[in-house]
Formats: sequence, structure tokens, C-alpha cells
Amino acid sequence: MPPTIAIIGAGSAVFSLGLIRDLCLTERLHGCTVRLMDIDKARLEGISRLCQRYSEETGAGIETIATTDRREALDGADFVINTALVTGYGRMRAGWEVAARHGYRFGGSLHVMHDEPFWVNAYQLRFFDQVVQEVRELCPEAWYLQVANPVLAGITWLGRRYPDVKMVGLCHGFAGVYKLADALGLDHDHLTFEIPGVNHTVFLTHAYHDGQDIFPLLDEWIEQSAPAYWETCPPSDYLGPVAIDLYRRFGVFPIGDTCNPGGGSWPWWYHTDAATERRWHEDPAAWWARYFARGAQRVAEIEGAALDESRPVSAVFPPGAMDEWWKERFFANGEPKFAAIERAVFTVSRPIPPNLSGEVMVPLIESIVCDIPRMLIANVLNSGDFVPGIPRDFAVEIPTLVSKGGIAGIQTQGLPDAVLAQIWRDRVSPVTIELAAYDEGSRERLLELILADPWTTSLAQAEAMLDEILAMPGHEEMREWYRG
Repeated sequence: MPPTIAIIGAGSAVFSLGLIRDLCLTERLHGCTVRLMDIDKARLEGISRLCQRYSEETGAGIETIATTDRREALDGADFVINTALVTGYGRMRAGWEVAARHGYRFGGSLHVMHDEPFWVNAYQLRFFDQVVQEVRELCPEAWYLQVANPVLAGITWLGRRYPDVKMVGLCHGFAGVYKLADALGLDHDHLTFEIPGVNHTVFLTHAYHDGQDIFPLLDEWIEQSAPAYWETCPPSDYLGPVAIDLYRRFGVFPIGDTCNPGGGSWPWWYHTDAATERRWHEDPAAWWARYFARGAQRVAEIEGAALDESRPVSAVFPPGAMDEWWKERFFANGEPKFAAIERAVFTVSRPIPPNLSGEVMVPLIESIVCDIPRMLIANVLNSGDFVPGIPRDFAVEIPTLVSKGGIAGIQTQGLPDAVLAQIWRDRVSPVTIELAAYDEGSRERLLELILADPWTTSLAQAEAMLDEILAMPGHEEMREWYRG
């Protein structure tokens, strides 16, 4: 029987249309039901109509149901995808402006000047709790897919509290390995690799092409080709000077969002001032400006298509022709990156339909529903010591085997001690403090989180910034929560 999929936060036009398009291209999931849930009724109705038209035009037989009632969306669902940002980007960016006035900068500031700031995470964690509690009540056998940030703190928190819930966190940052492969001129089909770590901080530790170690090729590319590449690549590039310097320091290569603004521009020492950023070809503020501008443009295109009943949606967003924005984010050489992963690393997998968005939700659902074994990168608790040195009750990002039997973590060879030390300092410890602050409702613990930020120079600075953030309009619930 085709599954029922509930999308929480479905008013995101880009995400919802992308998922529906992937479902339409996955024949084994035709006839499924997708419940689109969002509190913004106007946007929800528009995206629902757009998705239903796409299904009808492609003959996928997918029924889309729009609702503002979360319980209605969850009742009896087989899969629950949480993509909601409950505060919206506006409040996040307003908080950045406050923090910047107090001396905080982009770069290594993962709980302040990033898209996982504490004033967003507080609302996200509470929302995650509410959704998972309702999943336990209304669809206890469902798989819960955590896509909304913070994936790292979210899966760590939820996994500890609700061990009875089948859950996984998903992120596409790992696919940056294919940009490296492209630079080296390597065929994705013959590439195997291991990229362990925690969400937004993962490293390429082993990689082979037709059985040959690719790191000597990487060393050669750095010496012969990297300087010319840096002359034309945009700032904060996946293969920019920062990524190469980190590779030279630690002996493993930072992948995807690890040292990119999407992952917080880790670490801080490349961002101490404007001159330092120019030296390292970094500009995270401009990167974020482009990110939001592209997102707004994409939403406008989708909403325009929703209003234009005279033209088929599938003609505006054809299944076989992805636009440049999607290609830049998720594709390499026109191929879905996770398709290459499945063929290269887990060879018993069956082919994934071509031209998918690059997100892994639909392949994961297909693997579970249809018992099609695949290796997919996912975030799960480190219960099996999959990344040695990371706490077992902490989320890690690793290869997993996905099939009807569920999602099983695969043991990795781990990370160098020097990298583990950095992950403990900048990811494990701050997330641990943040979750303690949230659990206790403690303003003091929240202050400790800010004091751990690399741009905090005094207790007075941290307290002043926290006071102003808590006083922002819309933060009434947060002020009440962190009164202890």
C-alpha cells in the first residue's frame, strides 16, 4: 500500500515542490498521499495546488492534502518530515544584527552568527518536542525525518528523550565531496569514500578511485591548480584556501558545509577581521546575502507558476531539466550526488531514478517502503560507537544502511585526535551546554553558551547581548522559558 507522508512546515515552496517532484519521478511511490501542513493558510493553499497539478501532469497519482491542523496531518502517517522553521528567517537575521552590534562576527560562531543561533534553537527544540510527542500518540510506527535545523542538537535531544521513536536526521552537506571529485577529474561511479563527523563538521578521511588513493591527486591539484582556481571561484568556496589550509593542518579534508558559511564558516581564526577574510578569500556576509536572494527568487518563481494556470507546472519545472540554482546546490555533472554514492559505495543498491533534487528523503522512503537496500548518509545517535571518540548519546553523521529493516549505522574508522578535539570544543561542548540550558530553562546556562563563543571577550559583552536578544519582540516565550 502506498505510504502516507506528512510534511510539517510545508509552506516552504522550494522544499515541498522539490519533494513532490522527487515522488513523481519515483514510480514505486506513485499513488502515495502527501499531507502538507503549515500554519500559513494562504501559502499552504498555493503550494498544495501547485503540487497537486504537478502530480496530475506527470500521472503520478499522488494525492496532496493541505491542512493547518498538525494532528490531522500526523494521524496514521507512515513518514513525518519536519522542515519547519518556526521563527522564520526574519527573526534570525534581526538577532544577527543585535549580535553584530555587540561585536560578534560570522565565522566559528555556531550558536550566534549562524542559522542555528540560540534564539532560534530554543523555539525549534520546543517545536521538535511537540511534534515527536504527537508522533508517539498519533502514528507511533512512523519514521520521523528531522530535516529542519538544528539537526545536530535536534537528533541528540530527541534521540535521548524518545528512544522508542524511529528517527533520523538528514542533511545534504556531505555531497560536497563531489565538487572535490570534479576538480580532480574523477568519475563519480568509481569513487568510494568515508566522511565521518557530526552535522556541519565532517571530514573526508579515506577516498579511492578505482581502488587508488586520491589524496596524492589532491596534493598535486593543490600545488598545480588551486591558485588558478581561487582566482575565479566565489568567496567561501568549498575548495577555497580555508579548506586547503585545514587539510594541511589536520590531514583530512573538510567536506561541504564544514568550513563554508552554511556550516558556520568554521573555524573562527580565518575571520578575525576584514583583512584576514580577504586574505583567505572569505566573505560569509556576502555568501548569506546571495543565499537569501536566491531563495527569494526561487520562491517567487514557484509562486508565479502557482498563479499561472495557463501553463503546466511541469513545463516550468520539468522533471528532466533542473535549474541552475538546484544544480549548484545539489548536483555534480548533472547527476544526483547520492545516486553516485549508492552505486560506488553500496553496490547491491538498485538505480535511483534520474534527475531527483539531490535531497535524500524520497530515496530513503523508497528504500524502507519497497525494501530497496541503499547506503545513505544520515544523522543518528552514536550508539554503536560509529565515530569513536564522540559520546554514544550524541548525534553523528555517518553512512547508514537503509532498507525495510530500518536504518542501521555503519562503523567508520573515525577521525584524527586533533580533529576530535576541535569537534569537542566547537560542537559537542556547546551543544551539550545548550541542551542543558534548554532542559533546565536556565538563563545562566544560556549565558555559558554565549561565553563559549569565540567572539566573546568579556562577561559584560555576553550579558548585554543576551539581554537585548531576550528583549526582542516575539521572544516573550523565550524570556519565560529561560527565567531560571
